[in-house]
Amino acid sequence: MKRAAARRTQVERRAVTRQALIEAAARGLATFGYANLVLEQVARDAGYTRGALYHLFANKEELTLAVVTWVSETWDAEVRQPALRAEDPLAALLAMARGHALYCRRHVGATVMLTLRVEFAGQDHPVGRGMAQTYEQLEREWAALVSAGRRNGSIPAGPPARLTAAALLAVLESVAIEVAGKAPHDVELVRRGVLGLLGVAPLDAPSS
Repeated sequence: MKRAAARRTQVERRAVTRQALIEAAARGLATFGYANLVLEQVARDAGYTRGALYHLFANKEELTLAVVTWVSETWDAEVRQPALRAEDPLAALLAMARGHALYCRRHVGATVMLTLRVEFAGQDHPVGRGMAQTYEQLEREWAALVSAGRRNGSIPAGPPARLTAAALLAVLESVAIEVAGKAPHDVELVRRGVLGLLGVAPLDAPSS
């Protein structure tokens, strides 16, 4: 029993170290980007040695992909899943916009994703491919919500749903980061951006 407890403790210590390194790498990526990220500095910022980092991550690519996975999972749990419980497609899109603005107040993940998306645009790189898959999945889901909203009348007709979804994501991402933490205006400006692109009025209606 004592050996099993020791093994669990070692696993827990490893998980804590890994998470600390991922969060330090996320801060570094948000500030310096992938090309200028220095793994030795990531280890120092996390409070660990370079050896501890390389014990868990083979290289910068593997660490960055772990950051992308962490951001995707936290965003999914905190923003996407709660929003999809809304009563209709428009409400879901607005809830996701509000949730994203709140996420940007407290989490570096949104800045990381935008930084990596710009840095790897058009490149055939594992990180770039991972980013592209993440955004393609979101675009498909948002396009489906736009189409469903147009069918039930909550969203007026407009440009192709997939193109509209791409524009929505771009506005949501850039505006939320630009006004992050400027409560309550961050939530309201993101909401207005989504409503405007969808062609929904009135824009000055109170946010939910």
